[in-house]
Amino acid sequence: MSFRSSTLAVAIASGLVVPVAAFAADASSDLDGVVVTASRTEQTQNQVLAASTVIDRSEIERLQPRSLADLLRATPGVSIANNGGPGKSTSVFLRGTESDHVLVLVDGVKIGSATSGTAAFQDIPVDQIERIEIVRGPYSSLYGSDALGGVIQIFTRHPQGAFVPNVSVGVGSYDTLRGAVGFAGRGTQGWYSVEASHEKTDGINACRGKPSPRGAGCYTYEPDRDGYRNNALSLKGGWRFDEQWDADATATRTEGRNHYDGTSSNFAESATQVLGGRVRYKPAKDVLVTANVGRSEDLSTDYLYGDYADTFNTHRDLASLQADIGRVGGAAGLTTLGFDWQRDRVVGSTDYFVDARRNHALFAQWQQEFGDNSLQASLRRDENSQFGGKTTGSLQYGYALTKSLRVTGSYGTAFKAPTFNDLYYPDYGNPDLQPETSRNWELGLRGTPGWGNWSFSAFQNRIDHLIVFDSSLTGPLFPFGGANNIDKSRIRGVELSGDTTLGDWRLAGNATWLQPEDRGDDAWRGNLLPRRARRTANIDVDRSFGALSVGASVFGSGYRYDDTANLHRLGGYALTDLRMAYAIDAAWKVELAAKNVFDRHYETARWFNQPGRNWMLTLRYQSRS
Repeated sequence: MSFRSSTLAVAIASGLVVPVAAFAADASSDLDGVVVTASRTEQTQNQVLAASTVIDRSEIERLQPRSLADLLRATPGVSIANNGGPGKSTSVFLRGTESDHVLVLVDGVKIGSATSGTAAFQDIPVDQIERIEIVRGPYSSLYGSDALGGVIQIFTRHPQGAFVPNVSVGVGSYDTLRGAVGFAGRGTQGWYSVEASHEKTDGINACRGKPSPRGAGCYTYEPDRDGYRNNALSLKGGWRFDEQWDADATATRTEGRNHYDGTSSNFAESATQVLGGRVRYKPAKDVLVTANVGRSEDLSTDYLYGDYADTFNTHRDLASLQADIGRVGGAAGLTTLGFDWQRDRVVGSTDYFVDARRNHALFAQWQQEFGDNSLQASLRRDENSQFGGKTTGSLQYGYALTKSLRVTGSYGTAFKAPTFNDLYYPDYGNPDLQPETSRNWELGLRGTPGWGNWSFSAFQNRIDHLIVFDSSLTGPLFPFGGANNIDKSRIRGVELSGDTTLGDWRLAGNATWLQPEDRGDDAWRGNLLPRRARRTANIDVDRSFGALSVGASVFGSGYRYDDTANLHRLGGYALTDLRMAYAIDAAWKVELAAKNVFDRHYETARWFNQPGRNWMLTLRYQSRS
C-alpha cells in the first residue's frame, strides 16, 4: 500500500473516529511511570528488577535529537554504527551483543527484517514517538528469539487530553526540512490519535571512497550528496465497552527514499508497516486476559542509477494470548501464562530454498514481593519449524537494603534463531546452522536518595554458536565460504548512570565500560568484537530561565575496530551538542539545536562519513487542553 493510499485510509478512518471520540474516553493504559516491557505486565519503575531506561515525550523534546539513533546513542549500554548520515543503514548494539540480538517492538508488535534480522531504526521518526522503553539483558524467556541482548519498545503518540492538536515545522543544515501534524483526544469511553510527519534532507556524501584505486573504501567512488526522504503516518484508537472489556488498535507506516554509494545499488525505497489489535477481558479483580494480533512488514526495493536491482520484502504475522492472575503484592504473587505464535515469509527477487517458517511458544512467569524481597522468574519453550525446540529461562531477585537502596541479581539464558539470509541466501546461507545461545549473569545496585537517582550494573554474557562468515567452508553451496556456527564470545561490562538537580541546573549522565571479546578457538581469540566501543559516556546539563530553557550534551566514545581481525581501528571521539527553547506562550515554542558544534570528524563504520557541525530550527505548537 503506497503512502498516498495509506493517507487516504487514515483520513477516512479519522473522519469516523473524531465525532465518536468527542464524547469517548481513553481506554488505554496510562504509561506515565509504568514499564510494561520488562515483564509483559504493568510495573512501576521502582518495581522493575532489570536494568532499564525510559525516555518519555518531554525528554525527547528537551533533548531535540536529530534521529532515533541520536536518542538511543546517549543511553547506557548502546553503541551505534551508521553508514553515512541521515537515513542510512543504522545498527544498534546493546551491551556488546550483535546488531540482530536486539528485539524491537512498536506498540507491542515485533518489527524487523526476517532476512537481515535487524530493524530499520533509521526510518523511525522521533516526531512519531511518545515513549521508549529499553530493557537490557537476556529476555528470550518472555519474548523468544532475538532478545539476546535486550528489548527496545517504541510507543507512538497517544492522547493527553480531550482534544490535543500538535504541529511542528523545522529547517536545518544540509537543506533539511521537517514537518509534523497530529491530533488526539479522549472522552468517557474511547480515545484516538492520528499523527503524520515528513522529512527531506540533501544529506552528506555517505562514503569517502577514493578514485584510485577505483572503489577503495565502499567499493565505489561517488563524491556526491546522498539525500533522504521520509514519510510517516500512525493511527491509534481504543474503546472501553464496560468494566470488563476494552480493545484498541494501531496502524503505522514509515516510508524512506534513500540515496547512498554502492556498486550493486545506490538508491532504495523502503517501508516499515505495523498493524496491531488488542482485546482485554477482566473477569475478576485479580484476573486479566489479553489477546493480541499483529502484522509487521519490512519492505525494500533497490536501484542502481535508476535501474531496478532487487527486492527484499518480509512479512511477519503474530498472535498471542496472555493471562495474568493475582497481583505482585498479593499473597500468591502475580502469575502470567501465555502463548505466542509467529509466521515469517520472504517475498522478493532472491530465491530462498525455504521462504517461510513458523514459531509457537508457551511461557510462564511468576512475580512476587515479600517484605524487602522481590522475585521475578520466567520460563519459555519455543518450537520452530526450521530449527526445532529451545527452552530459555530467567531468574531476577531484588532486596531493599534501605528505603532508598536496593541490590539486584539475575541469571538468564537466551537464543537467536538464524535469519533467512544465514540459512538460505545464495552462495552464503547454511541450512545446517543452529541457534546462537547465551548465558548472562548480572549484579546491580540502585539508589533513590533525596538528591536524585543512580544505578550500577555489572554483567557477564557468554554467547555460543555465534553465526559468522567462515571462509574455510567449501562445496557447491559455498563457492566463497559461508555462514557457520564456529565462534564464541564473552562480554563483560559495567554500567553507571545517575541524575540530580543542583540549584536550578538539571544534570544527568551515564557511562559504560565493555570488554566484548572473541573467545573462539582461532586466530581472532582475544580480539574485540567489531563496531562496539569499549567505553562510552554521556552528560546532559539543562536549565530554565522562565520561558527560556538551555542545555548541552557531551557524548564520548572510545575506539572500536571495524573488523574481526582488529586490523582497522576507528578512533574515539567526543561530540558536543547545544540546545535552547523559548516558550512564546503555553502552546507555542521555538527550538534551536546545534549538533557536533566543534565539527569533529569521526566514523562509526569504516569509510562512512558522519555529519559535521549542523543545526535545526523548529517551531512547535502543542495544545495543553
